[in-house]
Amino acid sequence: MTPGARRDEVKIVDDVVHLRVTAPPADGAANAAVLKLLAAALDRPPRDLTLLRGAAARIKLIGVTLG
Repeated sequence: MTPGARRDEVKIVDDVVHLRVTAPPADGAANAAVLKLLAAALDRPPRDLTLLRGAAARIKLIGVTLG
């Protein structure tokens, strides 16, 4: 995850999802933006995604509820 980017972007490189968000890494804004961007890319509502690990790190583990 890269906060403070010029534009929001989702890329998959070598089976790894790379996310760039324009939100700053303050007060959880970047984490919220990551969940919203990934939810849109997966065509899921944001409530179906949960940040499981990595709130203060660039590498994150995100759970997705299916069904």
